[in-house]
Parts: sequence; C-alpha cells; structure tokens
Amino acid sequence: MNILVTGGAGYIGSHTVRALLSSRRFTPVVFDNLSTGHAESVPEGTVLVKGDIHDIDFVADTLKKYNIEGVIHFAAYSLVGESMVDPAKYYTNNVEGTLHLLLGMKKAGVDKIVFSSTAAVYGEPEKTPIEEDFPHNPTNVYGRTKLVIENMMRDFTNAYGLHYVALRYFNAAGAALDGSIGEDHNPESHLIPLILKTAQGVRDHIAIYGTDYPTPDGTCIRDYIHVLDLADAHVLAMKYLAEGGKSTYFNLGSEKGFSVREIIETAKKVTGIDFKVTEEARRSGDPAILIASSKKCRETLGWHPTHSTTEEIIASAWKWHKEHPYGYK
Repeated sequence: MNILVTGGAGYIGSHTVRALLSSRRFTPVVFDNLSTGHAESVPEGTVLVKGDIHDIDFVADTLKKYNIEGVIHFAAYSLVGESMVDPAKYYTNNVEGTLHLLLGMKKAGVDKIVFSSTAAVYGEPEKTPIEEDFPHNPTNVYGRTKLVIENMMRDFTNAYGLHYVALRYFNAAGAALDGSIGEDHNPESHLIPLILKTAQGVRDHIAIYGTDYPTPDGTCIRDYIHVLDLADAHVLAMKYLAEGGKSTYFNLGSEKGFSVREIIETAKKVTGIDFKVTEEARRSGDPAILIASSKKCRETLGWHPTHSTTEEIIASAWKWHKEHPYGYK
C-alpha cells in the first residue's frame, strides 16, 4: 500500500517514513516543499517529490502517479510564538494548505488520511491526565489552526466519505537510535534540543521560564514522547484505516510528567556535562502541568510506547546532536 507522507522530510515525518518502511506493509512517498524539511533525512531509494500542498492539481496528479491509497499529513508551521505574531501565515499554510490537500485527495479518489495534530487543541486543561473528550480551548493560533483542521476533516467525513485519524501529540522528543536522523529546526524552540545545544557549547545557557508553578519543584511539568513511538502510532493509525476503522482522534503521550528541572538534571547525567542554567520569569500561556491519557489509543490501536523514558529520549537525542552539532548542514 503506497502512502504519501506530506512533510516527510521533517522531524517526525522522516522518522515515520522509516517506520513505514520497516512495517513491510506500506511504501512511503515523501512530498515536501523543503521549506523547513531536509532532503538528507529521506532514506536512499525512497521517492521524494518536491511540491506544495497548495497546488491541488499537482497533489492529485502525484497521488495518481504513485498509486497512493493513503496520506500521512505532517506539512505545517508549528512555532507557537510565531503563530501569535503572524496568524495569517499559519491560517494560510496550515488551514488553507490542508484544505487544498484534501481537495487534491478528493480529486484523485484517495479517502484515508492520518493527521498530525497537537495537544495544543486543549489549551489550559482544568485537570490531568488529559482525555480526548476534554474541552477544546486552544490558547494560541497554532493550536487553533489544528483544531480547525480537525473540524474540517470531520465535515469532509460527513459529506464526502473521508476516513481520518487525528493524532494529538504531547512533547515529541528524541532521535533515531543510530543517530542517523534527528531534530533540526531553525529556529529551535523545543526544550530538549535547546538543553543539548547548551551542553555542546553551541548555546551559552538554558533558561527556566518560571520557578513558582504549583508543582513539586516549581517548574512546568510536561509529557515527553519519543519520536520513534510517535512514528509507530502513525503506522498503526494507517493500518487501522486500511482495515476499515472509523474516523477518530487519539492522544499520544507517555502518560508520565517530568518537570523542566528534572529534564535538565537528566540531561546533565546523560551527557556528563554541567552547563549554565538561568531562571527567568514565567512566559504567558504556559500551563503548569500537561500530561496525556493515551488509554484510547492503547485500547483501539494496540499502541504502547517502548522508548519514552526520559533517559532514552535524551540519550538518543544526544547521539544525534553530538554527531550533527549544526544539524544536517
């Protein structure tokens, strides 16, 4: 079964491409405009189509040319801060881009899609762990665009017979265990790569934003999930759709929370390096605790994270960063 992976040269996309190849059931075709993705992350022998999801006819032609039966959709902008200062960019790329992708799929007769969503659709939850039926009140434009897309896919399901799975990630982290591919964003905004760049000396220090949260050590608590476990979930979700599964959505998290201080201390232990840490004021909109309930995904897809201890996440990311101190370049 041939699968088009939009954004397949990006961080989570490139790991998912490898998981599809390992499944022996799916053959990935990468579709990426390479605005943020890296051609170097695409496995040798895998088709890479350079294109844009806004081009409905090109999307449809690509789907037909490679006999695509399903799509895994990662292509999106994902910087929360940027989304707040330039919302037009995010609504144009994320929402309009996905609409054009869906229209291309409709034109080509492809009716299965696994969508890269986010825990940001929930906003600040009243309690944790967060379940899928909790209120959806995103606090930033990025989260709002993802929620709009989920609603759009539901409407396409009702009107046109689309079959979709939306996967709501918590904090994706880690890298391929062999160090061949990893996280390379510009600018980088995720905690673990920022910490490891500090350990390398690429950055001068790592800042803790807020030390007065109602948590055991005063810093924010987050649910970290290894990118390999995320990739496996995408394969299982596509298998679910291929076998006739109904449109739905799942949380993806480890169901365990770790504070910023705990992540920093684990990174010091894994790297053997003591680096500079500063304490800054809270950033607005940062909830104290975000932890997933992944029960629905475990029970429906049979998904079980196997790499998501903080030690393995950080060790795999450290291997990547040591071997690629400036990313793919």
